[in-house]
Amino acid sequence: MRMSWLLCVLLGTLAWGQAAPSSPPAPAGNVPHAPAAPVDASASVPADAAVITINGVCQPKTAAAATPAGKAAAKAAPAKAASANCKTIITKTEFEKLAGSVAPAVTPQLKRQLSTALPRFVALSAEARREGLDKTAEYKEMMKFVQMQILANQLQRKIQKEASEVPAAEIEKYYKDNPEAYAQYSFDRLFVPRVKQGENETKDDDEKLTAEQQKAKEAADKSKAEENEKAMTKVAEDLRERAAKGEDFMKLQKEAFEAAGMKVDTPNVVLSNVRRTGLQAAHAAAFDLKPGEVSQVISDAGGHYIYKLNSTSQLPFEQAKNEIHSKLQSDRVREEMEKLNSSFTADLNPEYFGAAGTGSLPPHPGRPGGMPPMPTPAQPQAAKPN
Repeated sequence: MRMSWLLCVLLGTLAWGQAAPSSPPAPAGNVPHAPAAPVDASASVPADAAVITINGVCQPKTAAAATPAGKAAAKAAPAKAASANCKTIITKTEFEKLAGSVAPAVTPQLKRQLSTALPRFVALSAEARREGLDKTAEYKEMMKFVQMQILANQLQRKIQKEASEVPAAEIEKYYKDNPEAYAQYSFDRLFVPRVKQGENETKDDDEKLTAEQQKAKEAADKSKAEENEKAMTKVAEDLRERAAKGEDFMKLQKEAFEAAGMKVDTPNVVLSNVRRTGLQAAHAAAFDLKPGEVSQVISDAGGHYIYKLNSTSQLPFEQAKNEIHSKLQSDRVREEMEKLNSSFTADLNPEYFGAAGTGSLPPHPGRPGGMPPMPTPAQPQAAKPN
């Protein structure tokens, strides 16, 4: 199977674009404002209108050009002389077919990127054909690999499309069967730092200490840090008792920061419409509270936390259905890809690949069937200064 010339150009464009260096960042303090997005008026352009005209590059051969008359005409005119008067015209329909093969949603930004890269690669690929590079064994081997990757990507796109066709009844059923996933909780949350700020800092010149003195100092610092943590744990327990008796969380939060020696502004204690995925797993006990109830102290590496549940509600189905659709689509894709990836194994020759290469070939994350990325073309080397 041969690919169209436009698709060959596309693959080169994408690979070259991945290797291209990014623009240097703007100097600090002189960052320009992002320009407003241009108005997309492409819908008013006729389907057969030329959207890119590449002067100096002959139109790729069509079926008509492959007839005896066409071959004779091409033989009669030298390629170099003819190219000066040649044009390659890409219509709106051709361009949008090409762009659609890159991404399902063709954005104005993608159109602009392709329009910038496409003329260069049309010209370079035309010259490569004149020099017979499309007849080399290396080109043919690369084409085999490219075709496999395109087919694998097409299969994945097909799976994505089919998975997106989730029936409305299935979405609604999932919402009804999983009410806890769409429950919303409004909390007051109190945060108590684990240690007092600056308590463990020392001003001693450690370089002047002997080994024995350094060891003693480290032991003293460790003991002091442990006492520090115990003191803040006690602060958290005391504040929790006061919170359970109904004291204002904002007032208690201010006291917690004062006890820790923190000079920053007191954080907001209100957490509104939090879902179960909105808190760390270690804080999941907060979701088991009843309205008005205060949690025990929940401690982790960041500090101590105390929750008070104020109210619960349910995310409306109309707001949840797009999220559910995305989840079910993702589940369908994952199941199908797992089925495909488990349908084969690959045994590698350890004498050739080495001991680390034995066993089955794992699938590459984000690519079907463990497909590695396409090789990028070598970039031209900059000339060295004399």
